[in-house]
Amino acid sequence: MKCVICRGGETAPGSATMTLTREGTTVVVKDVPADICDNCGEEYFDEIVTDRLLAVAEEAARSGVEVDVRRFVAA
Repeated sequence: MKCVICRGGETAPGSATMTLTREGTTVVVKDVPADICDNCGEEYFDEIVTDRLLAVAEEAARSGVEVDVRRFVAA
């Protein structure tokens, strides 16, 4: 896929680290599957991965965690 940010690169499968902040909670998720632009490094996550990331952030916010670092695990 052509990168919509830089318009000069192509995306390829890889993994990324995503940081989410919500209601005073910061969650860092490593090894998240993503398509990554070979030119600018922009990361694209599919709908299933995005839903899982949001669920992880919601779970951490409800539990009262301030900072959490995890590896991505598919649901």
